[in-house]
Amino acid sequence: MKCDMCDKPAVVHEVTIVHGVKREVHLCVDHANEAGIAMPGIASTNKLLSKFSAGNKPTVMAPRCSECGTSFAQIRQHSLIGCPSCYDSFVEPLGRLIERAQGGATHHVGRGTNADRPSDRMQRERRLMDALASALSNEQYERAAEIRDQISQLSDDSTDESLESEAQ
Repeated sequence: MKCDMCDKPAVVHEVTIVHGVKREVHLCVDHANEAGIAMPGIASTNKLLSKFSAGNKPTVMAPRCSECGTSFAQIRQHSLIGCPSCYDSFVEPLGRLIERAQGGATHHVGRGTNADRPSDRMQRERRLMDALASALSNEQYERAAEIRDQISQLSDDSTDESLESEAQ
């Protein structure tokens, strides 16, 4: 490599990435000394950057989680939250990210489960009644009691749902 300022061999090589822009600086011994780098290979980053990045503002540190130190950029890059405190630390950007990922939906928008259909409930009740009759005929009274409880629960659920639909 040659020095960016002259054609002498470069002994200092600095690569920085600021806001996604990669910048490479190559300096010979003379220009490295002018930039305030006393020894080749040991770069004073602040002096070097201030010398060659005229007009650039200093880089602001991105906020980090107070518990685990994870930055929001790391969360986006790895799609993993660092710890439970990250939710509090990044409440605004995480909210926007989740909203965008879910297409803005805040409630369930798909079809209901098949178990909610009355025909399925009736078929299940018929199967349970057949199983109850079979258990009683085979004198499996404990099993019959379990099946009876399942039938009772199924009937209670359907009664509750019909009361809710009438109230609406």
